[in-house]
Amino acid sequence: MALVAVGQLTSTASMANNLRQCQLLVKKAVKAGARALFLPEASDYIASSGEETIKMAKSAQESEFLVGLQEEARREKLPIHVGVHEPGQDSRRVKNTVLWIDERGEIAQRYQKIHLFDVDIKNGPVLKESNSVEPGGQILPPFNTPLGKVASTICFDLRFPEISLALKRQGADIITFPSAFTVPTGKAHWEILLRARAIETQSYVIAAAQVGRHNEKRVSYGHSMIIDPWGTVLADLGGNDGEPEIATAEIDFELLKKIRREMPLARRTDVYPAV
Repeated sequence: MALVAVGQLTSTASMANNLRQCQLLVKKAVKAGARALFLPEASDYIASSGEETIKMAKSAQESEFLVGLQEEARREKLPIHVGVHEPGQDSRRVKNTVLWIDERGEIAQRYQKIHLFDVDIKNGPVLKESNSVEPGGQILPPFNTPLGKVASTICFDLRFPEISLALKRQGADIITFPSAFTVPTGKAHWEILLRARAIETQSYVIAAAQVGRHNEKRVSYGHSMIIDPWGTVLADLGGNDGEPEIATAEIDFELLKKIRREMPLARRTDVYPAV
């Protein structure tokens, strides 16, 4: 068994304030006895435009947010999984990435979001992430942690089961979905998709989410969740913004093995290709 914490906050264009929010979540996770903290997509900042998003991006070495969070991980000996922006290959776009910061404060893994959020919702938001974000080009294999093998995806990747199935096939015990879902899409699809990914991969799902109003243009749904391999919601932080909060749940390795042993999902790769 291993206790994990999932965090929820409202990032703005102030990296200093976002760091303070995350530092508070670290303190709460440590007090709860968690062995790792999972934070949302874009924890470092959410800007009001694509131009501002690009302008604010800093490398890992130059980001006061990331350096500060690494110091927290090192001081508390607490691994932190966090979504941030990093400069892209050229000056026109940034990378949307999620990092695993280990208990020494080192960046041990980095995943770049593959599927970008380009939507035009009737009576809702119009968001074209591809205008300012460059897509990643690969699914990274799960990596070893004190919690078992952790696999990273980001937000809109949730809608594509192929990624999760590929990660399960590579041995994932936990699949993460750090996110900033809009309110309309969150109400309609968030919990359904997360539970589906947990059930079809027989894995734990940890989904840290942004919540509340970031600026005059953007509001996030919240409802950070931890879900077990049977699809049971173990923790749900709800949709109210305010003070940053955590929820905790146990990763039960015996339950993971039991579900996979008693209901093996043997794919018919002789009929359809392996993912």
